[in-house]
Amino acid sequence: MRLFLASLLFLASCAPWNQPLNQPLQGENAALVEGAIVGDGELYVGLAFSGGGMRATSFAYGMLEELRAAGVVTGTPNGLVDHVRLVSGVSGGSVMAAQLGLYGPEGISGFRERYLVTDAETYMATSAFNPVTLAKGIAGGVNGRDTFGRYLDETLFRGATFGDLRRRSRIKTWINATDMANNTPFLFSPETFDALCSDLSQVRLSEAVAASAAFPLVFTPIVLEAHQGKCDYREPDWLTAARYNPEATAAMRAHARALESYTDPGEVRFVKLLDGGITDNFGTTGLAVERARAQVPYAPLTPQEAVRLKRMLFLVANAGVDQDYDWTKRVAGPGGVGLAMSITGSAMAAASRSGYDSMRGELRFWETELIEWRCALPLSEVRALRGTTAGWDCKDVKLFVGEASFANLPDGMRDQLDRVPTRLKLKTAEVDAVIAAGRLATRQTPEFNGFLASLTGNDVETRIEAGIVAGGRRVTPIGE
Repeated sequence: MRLFLASLLFLASCAPWNQPLNQPLQGENAALVEGAIVGDGELYVGLAFSGGGMRATSFAYGMLEELRAAGVVTGTPNGLVDHVRLVSGVSGGSVMAAQLGLYGPEGISGFRERYLVTDAETYMATSAFNPVTLAKGIAGGVNGRDTFGRYLDETLFRGATFGDLRRRSRIKTWINATDMANNTPFLFSPETFDALCSDLSQVRLSEAVAASAAFPLVFTPIVLEAHQGKCDYREPDWLTAARYNPEATAAMRAHARALESYTDPGEVRFVKLLDGGITDNFGTTGLAVERARAQVPYAPLTPQEAVRLKRMLFLVANAGVDQDYDWTKRVAGPGGVGLAMSITGSAMAAASRSGYDSMRGELRFWETELIEWRCALPLSEVRALRGTTAGWDCKDVKLFVGEASFANLPDGMRDQLDRVPTRLKLKTAEVDAVIAAGRLATRQTPEFNGFLASLTGNDVETRIEAGIVAGGRRVTPIGE
């Protein structure tokens, strides 16, 4: 036994700790802040892709396929995907988010063959019966960045960085991980990296996605270095206000406190990142914080976007499995790994629900604020921002927020999907089943149907004449 324990300790010393690769800030991260959108800006689609391994990536892909099939509504080649302006991803969902953010609608074509039906565990140690794997797991993580991250670069991203993403994309892309020390979502954003005095433009997308998907024990935490004193950092006004504002939300205060800690070498030298689903499996906390800290009613839109906007759709793709009641039918269990997974799953589910509810509340309030701001604008300013006052109706703004999940599906299909494992390698039949589920769940989301109905008005005959369909079937909006 002593020899066995000694062997485990020796093997644990070989755990693949990740060295920080992020570079000190040169210039400004502000260059990565997205500018105004292209086009008339009347439609704005935001998407959030949950975690759940390859199952989550496949479900998100199914949602995108359904949005692309709605081209008859918009008259654009890629349907509603051409109107996506924001995408947020967590864990497995972050793969699809980064792919869409980097390549745009063109990144959807061939994605199933290039990634979904391949083995993303190619470079990973996956055997739970291997003593080396066991020892590394005990030491903090089995797989380093040269496993999943390496596969992502070889298969999808080709070494692309956030700087590359900004240069080639008009989609605001949020990749979400978890800051282990602060117990908060960690957003790969210019503001976060300003606090770290680090250059976000040089960070590889594969590094961010690997951090977002770094499930505890399976992966070693991704490490970032805080380069304090190597830039002229000034905290944003909202952070200063949050410190003294008793009405600031708990999420906002926690986010502000995390940024503060990055600037203090006495607190943080290295930020350790794990799976974003631990603190927010939907990736919606960023949007709630973005609104809560807003200094102007139209944020996070620009003034030009805010006066052009008419319809906004924000959809969450939730690929989480239903409750597991197997171990509740007997006295024993869960134990060991099952217990750890149950605890982690419970924490992730609770954080996701609260984050989603918070986001919905923030967006409802924002819709009211946005309309009030628009209606208070003088026509001269409307003309300057919009280019014309023709057709201007300050109250003509509607927001639709919905969640597509397995719960939207028939019982038999839902039971089948609940058996799909949370891994980075699935059988082709499982991938195709989840893709089909993503399409169907999106079609059956009431808010999606309400959004489509609003594009041509609420008159049933008008919509029928326009031939509004989604995925080959006629859409029935809310209330019909």
